[in-house]
Amino acid sequence: MTETEQRATRDQRARFEALARVVAEPLHRYLLRRAEPDQVDDVLAETLLVLWRRIEDVPGLATEHAPVLVPDPDAVLPWCYGVARGCLANARRADRRRRSLLERLTWTAAGSARETGDADHTALHTALAQLRPLDREIVQLWAYEELTPSRIAEVTGLSANAVSIRLHRAKKKLAARLERKTGPGAGHETGEGQGSEESGRSSR
Repeated sequence: MTETEQRATRDQRARFEALARVVAEPLHRYLLRRAEPDQVDDVLAETLLVLWRRIEDVPGLATEHAPVLVPDPDAVLPWCYGVARGCLANARRADRRRRSLLERLTWTAAGSARETGDADHTALHTALAQLRPLDREIVQLWAYEELTPSRIAEVTGLSANAVSIRLHRAKKKLAARLERKTGPGAGHETGEGQGSEESGRSSR
C-alpha cells in the first residue's frame, strides 16, 4: 500500500469513527423501537458496516480534503436512519425466508401445518447441515428463492427430472430428521431398552 493509500485509509477511519460516535446510540434506540430484541445488535452492526463502506456518501460529513470535525447530528442522522431502515428490512426478509423454509419443511414432516418454536430453527439447521452439499443447495433454492425444479436445474446444471428426484428425497430425509427432533418423543429415550429390561426382570 502506498503512502497516499495509507493516508486515505487513515482519513476514512477517522471520519467513520467521528460519525459512529455521533450516530451509534441514536441508531441503537431507533432499532430498539422497531426490531426484534435478538435482531438489534446484528442490524446495528450491518448498518455501521454500510456506513463504513459508503462514508463518502454520508451528507454533512467532512470530506477527505477537509479536517475531521464532530458531525452535526441533524445533518447526518436522517441519512443514517435510512441506511438502518434498509438493513432492518433486509433482516426481516431473511427472517421471513427462514420461517417460510421451516414452515414448508415442517408441513412436509408432519403432513399438516403446525405451530413451531425457536428450537425448531436449530433442528432445521442441523438437519440441513446433514444433507449433501448439492441436495442442501437444491432445498434452499426451492425454499428460500422459491424456484421451480426447472429453474433450479438452470442454476445447478442438472436436469429438471434429477432436481425433482433429489428434492423429493432430500425433503423426506429432512422430514424424518425433524420428526425425530421435534416430534412427541423428541429428547426421550425409546422404550426398546425399557422393554428389554422389563422382560429380563419378568424372566427372573
